[in-house]
Amino acid sequence: MSDQERASAQTEHQTGFLGLIERTGNRLPDPAFLFLYLIIAMVVISVITAMLGLSAIHPTQTNPDGSAVIVNARSVLNSESLQHLLVEMPEIFTGFHPLGYVLVVMLGAGVAERAGLFGTAMRAAVRDVPKMLLTPAVALVAMMGNLAADAAYVVLIPLAGVIFAAAGRHPVAGITAAFAGVSGGFSANLLPGQLDALLFGVTEASVIALVPEWTMNIVGNWYFIAAMTFVFMPVIWYVTDRIVEPRLGPWTGGASTAAQEGDDDPEAPLTEGQKKGLWRALWAVLGVCFLWLLMAVDLVALFSFGAFSMYGGDVPLLNEAALEAGQGVAIAMVPFFQSLVAGFMILFLLAGVAYGQAAGTVKTHRDVVSMMAEAMKDMGYYLVLAFFAAYFVEMFNQSSLGIITAVNGANAIEQSGLPLPLVLGLIVLFSAVLNLFVGSASAKWALMAPVLVPMLMLLGVSPEMATAAYRVGDGSTNIITPLMVYFPLVLIFCRRWVDNFGIGSLTASMLPYSIWLLISGIIMTMAWVFLGLPLGPGAEVGYVLPVAN
Repeated sequence: MSDQERASAQTEHQTGFLGLIERTGNRLPDPAFLFLYLIIAMVVISVITAMLGLSAIHPTQTNPDGSAVIVNARSVLNSESLQHLLVEMPEIFTGFHPLGYVLVVMLGAGVAERAGLFGTAMRAAVRDVPKMLLTPAVALVAMMGNLAADAAYVVLIPLAGVIFAAAGRHPVAGITAAFAGVSGGFSANLLPGQLDALLFGVTEASVIALVPEWTMNIVGNWYFIAAMTFVFMPVIWYVTDRIVEPRLGPWTGGASTAAQEGDDDPEAPLTEGQKKGLWRALWAVLGVCFLWLLMAVDLVALFSFGAFSMYGGDVPLLNEAALEAGQGVAIAMVPFFQSLVAGFMILFLLAGVAYGQAAGTVKTHRDVVSMMAEAMKDMGYYLVLAFFAAYFVEMFNQSSLGIITAVNGANAIEQSGLPLPLVLGLIVLFSAVLNLFVGSASAKWALMAPVLVPMLMLLGVSPEMATAAYRVGDGSTNIITPLMVYFPLVLIFCRRWVDNFGIGSLTASMLPYSIWLLISGIIMTMAWVFLGLPLGPGAEVGYVLPVAN
């Protein structure tokens, strides 16, 4: 039996609360079929609610005579809805907002990952770190490693064990710290990335039923997730050094266990090609950033006091009409924010090619095309999931149950008198609990967003803040559920160093991280709402619905 098979077999015998979670979660269908069953349930519910005459007053629309628009529950089996759902099936799928955003970003990120840029950058970031700063360095690089998707799990987590052992510290403590950063701090990062494109795409699909003209801003959580990084880093540092490592005891083994199992030595120095590649990738990143700056600010006109313009007209990524109308910089920069999906794709692509040419992993243009194709192959499962999720969201919108539930839910919260910071804190907690049973971040958000986002908008909370609250809860419990796809793999990494390290040992080691990350995340979310801090460029906590028309 292989290590992964042995690890998977051990999960089947887990008892207690975690065993209950595991058994319950294992009974759930694959997320794609979960959406299929929800679609069937939606058909039944829409018929029943239409027969009962469920309705609500639309919060942003009025009739031509000024009277309120009444939104009635609709059966998706009526002829109009059936025609729409069947005739426009291709458009419903391809028009699913997250789909295009994620595929575009992954075209570039796939090249950077397969060229070796992400793995080498993570190795370089944690090498030669002073012993006293080893834990926070691993935690920070692990959270930043989320930009590299799967590479962070398969490269950084085992590497952290080797580096801790080389420093005379327990390697399992390094593995747990890296796992907590990569998975527990899943949304924390200093830079937006493909996760932002994915989640905000779902958010946009949920908002348009209420405010059709709303468009997503990929940097709408930038300040928030950057703050999460600096909040979670000391938490992981404290839990590792004060709770987990003392419990593991002193390490008396060597630093070569992983190498003895046939793995490449992660402590081997970077080659000259890899070093040159990192520098070239850095220059490529700076070049793309400068290019986007040029398209958002007319530097020639700026430094010549408007005498000349390098574009001969409007700046491509700046809404100058909005600026002249006094609508503010945030509104004027909307084209810039919307272009960042393309910006990240080009940034990852050029950085990956620049690195690969120096490191020898990219030899011809055919290698680049092959890497992009491989990245799309990896997205095959997501395409299947997106098809069912897109149909579920569209049927939910067709039934009008999203708006009706949001209006009634918002009224119930208002009548309860719960303060908004507490409401957002409860949403974080709910997301964390749901994450124990449904692992996919996009699947959970596609389930929650159609009701949660409009409901919070009616309460004066922006879609960006709703997304941020979900992200906090989504990551904190990743590290304690055996349903997390990389949980058995992390267990294997631990068993390379400690033979009898079982699933209970890993769960017990990760539980303190989960608890403290959740507590600190809830406090941070509530404080953010209370203080009304901006979530990102052009993104605020509060939201004012458009005047009904």
